Amino acid sequence: MVKQSDRAPLLDWEEIPPSQPAVRRAPTGIAAGTGWSSGCSTATTATITCSPTRNLTAVVGSRDGSPGRPRSGLSGHGWDRPQPLGTDRHVPFPGLSVRDQWEEKDQIVAVFVVTFDTRSGNMVEWCLPHDINLDGVEFKSMASGSHRITNDFIYFRKGSYFGLACFANMPVESELERGARMKSVGILSPSYTLLYRYMHFLENQVRHQLQCPGQYSPLEAFYEDKKAVLPPTGNGLVTACPTWSITTINRCMHPEMKITHPAGCMSQFIQFFGEQIMVLWKFALLRKRLLIFSPPPVGVVCYRVYCCCCLANVSLPGIGVSVPELRPFFYINIADIPALETEMSYVACTTEKIFEEKKDLYDVYIDNQNVKTHRSHLQPLLRLNAADKEKYRKLSEQRQMLLYSQEVDGDCTSNEEDLFILFFMELNNRIFQTLSEVAGSADPTLTAEHVRAMGLDPQGDRSFLMDLLEVYGIDVTLVIENLCCQ
Repeated sequence: MVKQSDRAPLLDWEEIPPSQPAVRRAPTGIAAGTGWSSGCSTATTATITCSPTRNLTAVVGSRDGSPGRPRSGLSGHGWDRPQPLGTDRHVPFPGLSVRDQWEEKDQIVAVFVVTFDTRSGNMVEWCLPHDINLDGVEFKSMASGSHRITNDFIYFRKGSYFGLACFANMPVESELERGARMKSVGILSPSYTLLYRYMHFLENQVRHQLQCPGQYSPLEAFYEDKKAVLPPTGNGLVTACPTWSITTINRCMHPEMKITHPAGCMSQFIQFFGEQIMVLWKFALLRKRLLIFSPPPVGVVCYRVYCCCCLANVSLPGIGVSVPELRPFFYINIADIPALETEMSYVACTTEKIFEEKKDLYDVYIDNQNVKTHRSHLQPLLRLNAADKEKYRKLSEQRQMLLYSQEVDGDCTSNEEDLFILFFMELNNRIFQTLSEVAGSADPTLTAEHVRAMGLDPQGDRSFLMDLLEVYGIDVTLVIENLCCQ
């Protein structure tokens, strides 16, 4: 039986009594906390397609049509949160919007609470179902170095499932806990594309767990309502990034959704890397193993993983069926080393500097805006050429035109995310369309004119093109300045 009081509707819960014992109970103390303050925003509805086979109807809209800014913290920055549901006594899950609770069900296979114990370290404190294998999730959902920050969110992969966890760190007057209580509340699902819908619920619940340790009724009710009905046998496959098309890109996404949904951070991702985005684009298209290092918080870095995968989107049928999928691993730690050793292509992020020394696990290492590779044959791809700079100039120019139209004309029919995703998709489509046409012609010779038509530099991108032809198995002869290769 769960009862809400009127004092702090999102976080101030009374539970009478706890209905399930913890799997492993950590030491607890008494601490005070505060809840979120929230505003209200007008919204309309639109359809956002996050994968080829799944649609959801989401609350969208904007006060001013401007995009949001993804970041590691989830409050402030000048916009209002949608009205929380904690003020409605009939709502079972505070932090979830009304629409989230009646629309298409997500497939939640587990919910868990992880805590930091001063004697045992990270440990799973409680979970449902009780018999699920959560080995290692205590380190995935509480990133190394998190004790230095107050809150974070983490996307990760656990076997054939994806997870999202919200972490919080609260000071307490407890010698046993050494002055700080740290917990994460997370979920597992077969797909990562809809996990963002539960971000608010998880961040609310982790604060509830910090204030009222051991009271799990809201999480039990959540799991019973959202738990997945999975096939009796699964193939264990992990899906790659969804393939985007013009019709699947959302319109005028609500600022709140832009914070919590990875698709809303492409513009900030490109602004962060600047021209270096063209280097990342080439490595992503070549299906290389990309590892991003950053100290905590790691939530925004998980978004960069997603965005790197999106750089390689191609909507032409039949392209890429014979190459490894570019799989998002999101956050990884040293426990993931055995899994990474077998991966042909991936994008991941970590807070553990030791990975830089594990050069057999990655092809490209990204530290802040510094992109480097220890593979000698990939070294030429690190250098920006004239065509790269021109593509980035066009991208920036299109962005400025879009922002101007939004500000002056109030245009809310498209946004920066549309622009960036379509820019790279059309770039990739043009390259593969040209290569396919040349390969199918009577004279399968790729000339400098073909290369320029693809938006590439005949000399500067020669190494990139050679790798591209090899990776995708395209049988053409590359002829540039009397230099040939089959």
